[in-house]
Amino acid sequence: MKIVVFDDDPTGSQTVYGCPLLLRWDKSSLVQAINHPSPLLFLLANTRSMNPVLAEKRIGEICQSIKQVLIEQEILLENICFVSRGDSTLRGHGTLEPEVINSLLGPFDATLHVPAFLEGGRTTVNGVHFLHGKPVHTTEFARDKAFGYSTSDLDLWLQEKSRGKIVAQNVDRLNFASLDAAINSKTGLKNLIDFLLALSGNRPVVVDAQHPSQLEVLGKVVRTLIGRKRFLFRSAASLINGLSNLPGKTHNAEEFASLRLKESSGDLKPGLVMVGSHVRLADEQLELLLKQDCCEGIEFPAKQIASVFLGDLADTLLSDFETEVLYKLNLILASRKTPVIYTTRGEIYFSSIEARINFGNFLAEFMASVVKKVIIKLGYVISKGGVTTHTFLEKGLNLASVELKGQLLPGLSVVCATDYSLAEGLPIVTFPGNLGFKDTLLSAWQLMENDR
Repeated sequence: MKIVVFDDDPTGSQTVYGCPLLLRWDKSSLVQAINHPSPLLFLLANTRSMNPVLAEKRIGEICQSIKQVLIEQEILLENICFVSRGDSTLRGHGTLEPEVINSLLGPFDATLHVPAFLEGGRTTVNGVHFLHGKPVHTTEFARDKAFGYSTSDLDLWLQEKSRGKIVAQNVDRLNFASLDAAINSKTGLKNLIDFLLALSGNRPVVVDAQHPSQLEVLGKVVRTLIGRKRFLFRSAASLINGLSNLPGKTHNAEEFASLRLKESSGDLKPGLVMVGSHVRLADEQLELLLKQDCCEGIEFPAKQIASVFLGDLADTLLSDFETEVLYKLNLILASRKTPVIYTTRGEIYFSSIEARINFGNFLAEFMASVVKKVIIKLGYVISKGGVTTHTFLEKGLNLASVELKGQLLPGLSVVCATDYSLAEGLPIVTFPGNLGFKDTLLSAWQLMENDR
């Protein structure tokens, strides 16, 4: 069974390994990826950085491209498992994207909503979604300017985000008791199979998850029903483990540190850290990292850059700032320290959500263009924030795909460039903005520096 994942930022592969992540979906890239031995194929759609109109267009384009390739490769849609991977804190186009996929690659018997990301403390119990035991609508993520919401009850959340297209009373639930019963007895397993067989008409289903075994048994049953039933999934990363049934693989920190590139002399090249995310956790992680003697920060002044973006200041300001940043970057790299580039902390207010999203992309592209100019000097990159990371891979390095190596820490994937001569083999740690604890960024840097 091939599992095709529409990933709304580059971090959805954070629980698996050994598969291609595509940043383009031209015919040759898709054919190569479809025939890759991994059961997984990730399409990095980057739709969380887009408004609904552009997100719908992007998902539609990908659906049309992959449908054509599957037809030419004589692969039945019924034999593909499609996943719309979204944020475990419920940000993103959580109902729009599955709707588009259903219209172009369906019809599906059901869309199963599985936002649990167990490695990051995100669980769903009795249809309510939690972050470290706290209802997720009470966290800062629910106040996101583009993707905010008012409830942790996923039935009501689906109704809210779909603007009533999905009615809460019509949402089915697959609770943890049913999943546990399927793990523990043949009768429970049969009941789970019967429940899934009875679904039709693209029924919305909320799935509980507190333990990996619950998602493993769900994945096992889904695999047995391939060809008989068609299910679409809107999920966070943990479900993908259960669906793929990849053999367990233990990576140690030394493996990833050993990917660090070297000079022709054999000396290790210095690393670089990029922080674009603006959630409070990212601020705390950045603050701790900048206290290290071997790290030196370079701030990108977001307000001034926003003034250029809005046309209030001349474009030449960016050119002058880039010259200044590159001078500092080269000095830090020559001193064998780690440059930490980051955008000004705090919120900048715009006239519309669309303007805010567009500025975020503009800022990420500017950061990526600066880092590109020193890429040949770098041994590794840690990139924090989904938009920051995707923009760096796609527009900074102009990559068509990357190879997923595995996880440096839970939820922190390491990918390597495979098709760009200047950055070939460069290990890049993709670090979600909302993940980890106060010291996780520091720990990731220490591991890549082999400093603990």
